[in-house]
Amino acid sequence: MLSVEKKTCLSLYAFLFVVLIGVNPLFAAGQPQWGQKYSRNMISSETSLPDSFDLETGRNVKWIAPLGTKTYATPVIADGFVYICTNNEKPRNSAHTGDRGVMYCLSEDRGNLFWQLIVPKIKEDPYKDWPQVGMCSPATVEGKYVYIVSNRGEVMCIDRAGLSDGNDGPYTDEAKHMVPEGKPVVPLDETDADIIWIFDLPDEVGVYPHDAAHCSILIHKDFLYVNTSSGLNSKHDTIRSPKAPCLIVLDKKTGTWLARENEGIGRNIFHAAWSSPCLGKVNGKELIFYGGADGIVYAFEPLISIPPKGQIANLKKVWHFDCDPKAPKENIHDYIGNRKEGPSIIESTPVFHKNRIYVTVGGDIWWGKRNSWLKCIDAALSGDITNTGQIWSYPMDDHCVSTPSIYNGLVFVADCKGVIHCLDAETGKPYWTHQAKKEIWSSTLVADDKVYVGTRGKDFTILGASKEKNILSTINLDSDIIGCPVAANKTLYITTMRKLYAITEDTK
Repeated sequence: MLSVEKKTCLSLYAFLFVVLIGVNPLFAAGQPQWGQKYSRNMISSETSLPDSFDLETGRNVKWIAPLGTKTYATPVIADGFVYICTNNEKPRNSAHTGDRGVMYCLSEDRGNLFWQLIVPKIKEDPYKDWPQVGMCSPATVEGKYVYIVSNRGEVMCIDRAGLSDGNDGPYTDEAKHMVPEGKPVVPLDETDADIIWIFDLPDEVGVYPHDAAHCSILIHKDFLYVNTSSGLNSKHDTIRSPKAPCLIVLDKKTGTWLARENEGIGRNIFHAAWSSPCLGKVNGKELIFYGGADGIVYAFEPLISIPPKGQIANLKKVWHFDCDPKAPKENIHDYIGNRKEGPSIIESTPVFHKNRIYVTVGGDIWWGKRNSWLKCIDAALSGDITNTGQIWSYPMDDHCVSTPSIYNGLVFVADCKGVIHCLDAETGKPYWTHQAKKEIWSSTLVADDKVYVGTRGKDFTILGASKEKNILSTINLDSDIIGCPVAANKTLYITTMRKLYAITEDTK
């Protein structure tokens, strides 16, 4: 039970929340999910963004918010708030210490903490929830709700107001959920998240995340499309749940499981299923596109109605495209650790643009061959389009886990060798490359005619988004950059392992 003093605080928080999202016109244009809505294209229509900034003088630096010590997630921005996932090595609440997954809800104007979601780690097997990694998924915000996949593989619906407007149901066991099993419950306070419902993927679907759960939930109508992060066991020699689905559909209002892919992807996962789905309209017909952990891109018809109670529908496949048809298809785990040959995997997100799918694919970054490609696929076909669907293919010299950006007839993408590529979107013809100092896991963001990207060597690079290479600036930050840059309301957000920077033109 909350004290009178805390109830008063909650009332004040509720008032401030209404003021921020209901009145202030400065927060009109957010970035409420990973990439552009539906298509996942890593571009933004924001303008007046800086081409450089200076941490020592504070030039163009609006604010800097401390995070944990390892932050792999990308921030999303909606209605005056910034949502970012991290670990708990720098706890905001002294009552919750130790290894946890955390999502912060920060104010967009100053970076102050509004509330946080705290989730204990899976302890019995580190390969299900790697220590210190924290929560890795980006949130998806719609209306008054925030949807997230936790480090435990739980799909959660969170009240965007936190506990400022009370503990809404049907789920009301937040205090118990925030502490490890067997530990004393910590009373709730005004900085805790308000969970509406939870769907536990391991318990309900029989899948287990490998290393870390990662999914940017796609919302279409009343449905959530969720990648399950299914993967290998701790010995890396077999799939934990080979018959379990890699893509499922939930009711966004209740968390009820409604549909699944039934293509047998789980049997051929080389490492883990980390790719998130996208959506596009092809010749007037909407399709869901999914990059399989088997190296195959799938197109499904979206769910249009709720199946009869108790039934799980199968998503109807429209087409599939094998990105690496010459790769081995049997005994694939014999190739674990083989850096020269083996199967391919999709670890980025497919992007839909003008009846085409752009996707990076290749050997697994941890265990696979050092080959990757950027593929351009005709999304308007049907059936097995492996031999007919490829429009062009662009090879890269190392692994690639980045999602591409398509802008003004150009494609920008970065690979793990630290090379940034600029190609013709129509033909795949290369215009230029730029070698960064360190490897790149982040994706490029194109906004305001600029390309923004960070490296694992702390460097943040800004280039011109044109056919001619134009390096505008390179800024060294405090730690490695894994999450992707995001733009919203004339502000650029950059996440390092330890900090979140809000960068705005002419700010000191």
